Amino acid sequence: MPPYSMSGSQKQDRFTQALAQLTSFHRQQCVPYRRVLDVLGVGDGPFERFEDIPFLPVRAFKEHELLSIPRDQVFKTMTSSGTSGQSVSRIYLDRDTAMFQNKVLARLMVELMGKSRLPMLIIDSPSVLKDRQAFSARGAGILGFSLFGQDVTYALDDDMQLNLPAIEAFLARHPGQPVFVFGFTFMVWQHFLLPLQDQGVELAMPEGILLHGGGWKKLQDQAVDSAEFRRRVAVQTGLQRVVNYYGMVEQTGSIFIECGEGHLHASVFSDVVIRDHRDFSALPVGQQGLIEVLSLLPRSYPGHALLTEDLGTLLGQDDCPCGRPGRYFTVHGRVAKAEVRGCSDAYAAHF
Repeated sequence: MPPYSMSGSQKQDRFTQALAQLTSFHRQQCVPYRRVLDVLGVGDGPFERFEDIPFLPVRAFKEHELLSIPRDQVFKTMTSSGTSGQSVSRIYLDRDTAMFQNKVLARLMVELMGKSRLPMLIIDSPSVLKDRQAFSARGAGILGFSLFGQDVTYALDDDMQLNLPAIEAFLARHPGQPVFVFGFTFMVWQHFLLPLQDQGVELAMPEGILLHGGGWKKLQDQAVDSAEFRRRVAVQTGLQRVVNYYGMVEQTGSIFIECGEGHLHASVFSDVVIRDHRDFSALPVGQQGLIEVLSLLPRSYPGHALLTEDLGTLLGQDDCPCGRPGRYFTVHGRVAKAEVRGCSDAYAAHF
């Protein structure tokens, strides 16, 4: 099924039923999750809406070991980003869950870029992929998106310095061609755009696309908003297509991609609820609250309904000017006093 092919009303019942089945499965397979549901007095349904599905706070994965598979079936362990001294989330994947994540991410990327694998420039260092069995959120993001590129080239060296010879050689191999540039927001700014500006270098990638994600906190502290970020990208690289996405290691694969109107969209594989911080009730369109993310992909751990520590606003459903059906929203940033945890923000705090 194409990722943006169902209206909100068409999706509601099927999505709710699928999430209810996941809730029942994880209740049976994960003892700590079952205890949470028992304490809350939550049964297996029926649930009228996906807003009624019980959720976990995303922080639970920092403080508890939550998995719904035997330990000998763990294929890969993912860890969230975190600054020094912070605990990190640990997400345990079996082969099926990892496969689901890759398949859904592939469908989303085809929708964004087409079926051709483009020459890819990664705004990071190759040293981030050191441990293939225990990936950080940064490494997982790089590895996941690099599946959709070819001639993968890193723009930074192992010391996180701009590797201009490698970049220029990459562009020389693909003159005038569409290219795929990927990076985490703060790193693109701090280690790519600013050094290019300082060295007086303007690259020529007018046919390319930049996909970036991660926290904006450090850039907002520097008074850099989305418009200024896009302007600087255009000046230093010639890139006109700049696309932001929202996602997290706790729900790898089911990311929310920005449309041409600057709105983040839920696909048929995921959705979003905005909740009131006082009683966790679902808020209507136009009101700011805590973002809850829902995904059909987590099978090896109970991560299908997670309350984040991010603030957002539901902007509408089925009426975005871009034409995509379903819910669309915007993210405002971290809730006050929440831990820094996004790939960009965690790195920026360390930096």
